[in-house]
Amino acid sequence: MFDLKVINSVLEQLEEERGVAKEKVLEAIELSLAAAYKKEYGKRNQIIRAEFSADTGDVEFSQVKVVKEPSQVIMEDEITDEDAPVEPLEEGEVARVRFDPEKHILLDNAKLIKSNAQIDEEIVFPLEKKDDFGRIAAQTAKQVITQKIREAEKSSVLSEFGEHAGEIVSGTVQRMERGAVYLDMGRAVGQLAYDEQIPGEHFKQGERVRAFLVRVDETPRGVFLKLSRSHPKFLAELFRAEVPEIGGGTVEIKSIAREAGSRSKVAVYSTDDHIDPVGSLVGQRGVRVSTIMSELGGEKIDVIEWSEDQTKFIEDSLSPAQVLEVEINEENKTAKVVVAEDQQSLAIGKGGQNVRLAAKLTGWKIDIQSKAEPVDESAAGEVAPEPIDEVAPEAEAEEAKKETTEEVVAEEKTEE
Repeated sequence: MFDLKVINSVLEQLEEERGVAKEKVLEAIELSLAAAYKKEYGKRNQIIRAEFSADTGDVEFSQVKVVKEPSQVIMEDEITDEDAPVEPLEEGEVARVRFDPEKHILLDNAKLIKSNAQIDEEIVFPLEKKDDFGRIAAQTAKQVITQKIREAEKSSVLSEFGEHAGEIVSGTVQRMERGAVYLDMGRAVGQLAYDEQIPGEHFKQGERVRAFLVRVDETPRGVFLKLSRSHPKFLAELFRAEVPEIGGGTVEIKSIAREAGSRSKVAVYSTDDHIDPVGSLVGQRGVRVSTIMSELGGEKIDVIEWSEDQTKFIEDSLSPAQVLEVEINEENKTAKVVVAEDQQSLAIGKGGQNVRLAAKLTGWKIDIQSKAEPVDESAAGEVAPEPIDEVAPEAEAEEAKKETTEEVVAEEKTEE
């Protein structure tokens, strides 16, 4: 009936290329054969199963009936008016179903076949073997097996990529539509929406792109992978791949505040007092953070040491600005930060970016205030110069007389 070499070849090919297990394909074949048998030789409401052997090519068909007791079913002679309203069930009462001799068998009759038969157990009755299926039945079988293989393939893709959700994946640019970029991920398509891209990025068809796998979506058109390059976790995963201390667990990324393509702040903590968390992320001569900045198109990254002391953490989060004083309000989760006048613009940042990122990073609402620096009067000496309006009249007269004498001497020299 079947060409076993072809079938086994297809089974291996589906498993290798599409990741569909042989068992799933065999299950699809059995379902398709059962559907074809029922279409050609069966009756309505029959439950027919097929068992196919990939080793011998033999197929065995059987009919399945479910064991029921009289209280679970409604017999034909009990049905008087099909249009009558169904009475609501009492508490603990089980809904009764209409008895169908093609798929039900009463418990007493089932025990004649199998002495230890139980309620809701399946009793199997062998059916006559058939090799000749009509065109319609064969078409039905083809549709069933195609559908089941697609479902198995979709399940395999969901399982495979579901394990990588929250990680960095890579794909090739397939096409671009309405600002969105679609990546060929092998067995699925990844979608990098416009708002998930880094501002200013441009992609070319065939280009290899890395992105953060946010989630796996199942759609009628297949499995779609939602990707992001602007997500804060993309930055975290880039550091995880670049910094062995994070993978080893000695350095932890506590929080990230990011404005993709422009600037980010990363708060890190070390569980080992001998390891500098900031130095680990920056790397020798900044090589590690520079690699990540290049991946992100030159995005600036501030690495800050996380601290349980919220005052110090807020102070460090405003780096590179120097903070004079931090006053926090635990109840309102607000912080008033005082900086020198020449540090105010640095603390706030261009367009308020620095303080905005610091607030996201720490979780505190931060208010920046400036404070004028006190004048160091010791540099002027102990005696301050007298104001001009307080000079004595005698001194003014003496100064005027001196100026007149100098003018006369100058005129005499001119005449000579």
